[in-house]
Amino acid sequence: MTRTIGWTFAAGLLAFAVTGAAAARADDIKLRVIMFSGPQDMAVLAAQDQGLYAKRGLAVDVQFTPNSQALRDGIAKGSYEIASAGVDNAVYMVEVSKVDVVAVAGGDDGMNQLMARPEIQSYGDIRGKTVIVDAVDTAFALQLYKMLELKGLKRGDYTVVSKGGTPLRLAALRDDKTYVAGMLNLPWTILGERAGLHSLGTAVKEIGPYQGTCVWMLRSWAAANSDTLVKYLQATIEGLRWARAPANRTAASAILARTFKLEPDVAQLALERAFAPDGGIAEDARVNLAGFRNTLALRAALEGGTAAAPEKYLDLSYYDRALKGL
Repeated sequence: MTRTIGWTFAAGLLAFAVTGAAAARADDIKLRVIMFSGPQDMAVLAAQDQGLYAKRGLAVDVQFTPNSQALRDGIAKGSYEIASAGVDNAVYMVEVSKVDVVAVAGGDDGMNQLMARPEIQSYGDIRGKTVIVDAVDTAFALQLYKMLELKGLKRGDYTVVSKGGTPLRLAALRDDKTYVAGMLNLPWTILGERAGLHSLGTAVKEIGPYQGTCVWMLRSWAAANSDTLVKYLQATIEGLRWARAPANRTAASAILARTFKLEPDVAQLALERAFAPDGGIAEDARVNLAGFRNTLALRAALEGGTAAAPEKYLDLSYYDRALKGL
């Protein structure tokens, strides 16, 4: 069963949703949250399972996106109130799509590794071949380009193909020898290892600190729904604290396994790696400003401009209110 994990999940990705442990009440405030799959959003999954949103009068509906474009389009059109995903997508929306979104809390450093097929033994072996990304112009694709550049490979030295979210990229790497490498994060790196892929390097070790997942939304929605947003952040932070607690680790890994149809040992190992001191998930969903500066520098390098300050895309006042209220 392990070898088919992820491919089954990827096939049903668009139809998949997570519902809270407690039944929604008629007067609950409904929130639609869109995110990618994996332990980076263990906080949200735990908060739902433990009824922490319901306790604050929130009915949270989680949807998993197949790719960055669907994520950005969903937020821009108002199909979702909140995104919990790579903050570089938010930067892209502000700078390219001219949609005013704002990040209000952090999440992780991306937890990415450059995973390659068995025949690719070095960065040099990628020359003249095809690598895969989610979207070619955002987030972890920029990490990939930088890692390859640091090893002497320019953009014209290899072909880039967009294949969608992480489980879709993993399936492509496993099943199609045309694609030789791509960025994967937990738990898909573990599944990749078991499918015969191997790591050429960890992104943060190669390029430095990085702000991956953030909580972000339309700035206008945040301003108009500040109390609701604070309640959402409080429940999310509490969910993360619950999942981090050693006494709850078995229960947390069971949630992860159930949500993403993972073998129990894969889910447990994914959380062990994610919650390790250098695992990537930030305590209390804090923003790493040094990592965010690096995220912005990668985009600026791609576009040939100068990176703006992180504060242009941040409003941590909601987060500060949430933390003080716990």
